[in-house]
Amino acid sequence: MSGREARDAKTLVRSPSGLRMVPAQHALRSPFGLDEPPWVPDKECPRCMQCDTKFDFITRKHHCRRCGKCFCDKCCSKKVPLPRMCFVDPVRQCAECALISQKETEFYDKQLKVLMNGATFFVTRGTSEKSEMMVCRLSNNQRYLFLDGDSHYEIEIAQISTVQILTEGFTPGGGNTRATGMILQYKAPGSEELVQLKFTATEDFNSNKKLSAAWLAAMHKAAKLLYESRDQ
Repeated sequence: MSGREARDAKTLVRSPSGLRMVPAQHALRSPFGLDEPPWVPDKECPRCMQCDTKFDFITRKHHCRRCGKCFCDKCCSKKVPLPRMCFVDPVRQCAECALISQKETEFYDKQLKVLMNGATFFVTRGTSEKSEMMVCRLSNNQRYLFLDGDSHYEIEIAQISTVQILTEGFTPGGGNTRATGMILQYKAPGSEELVQLKFTATEDFNSNKKLSAAWLAAMHKAAKLLYESRDQ
């Protein structure tokens, strides 16, 4: 195991939103993570920001832990896991945010495991005509992409610039495409230069094809979450 893959120290912290298990050093957090949003001050929200119900002694204010906006209990009643903010327990979220968090659950429950288990691809660097068979997997701390073959690459996820999934196959009505590879661009350490790698799924066994397709689908979702974290 790489030294970089040693488990990062974590600490339990209590915020107004709930208990969170976070890396001891903020710089070592997962690149898919989100910061807690600032809460809209109570004095600035006399009414629910969804249904416009006026707050009073009976109708209390509740803040969504994902967006920080202020809602009544009816519009902010769901408690949903929010692993991107490292919450230990499910937290209160508005209907819109709860739906987003529920959709992300599949990534954290299933697709992260697929990425960490890895898959085999032929990897081509830049404009080279030579490719190398490599096992590609996400590190346990979610911060690096490891490529192992005769060569070894460690790509920092935060330095990935673009991810393009390559597909083949189609029907007249669309759909039925199969992921066959990926073009990934990232910044080399200490440089602004972009390095390009092309991943092509191996064709040895049907099981490898399915595994590679599942890994590419998970990588596609990971790229979306990575872009969202940057835009926060």
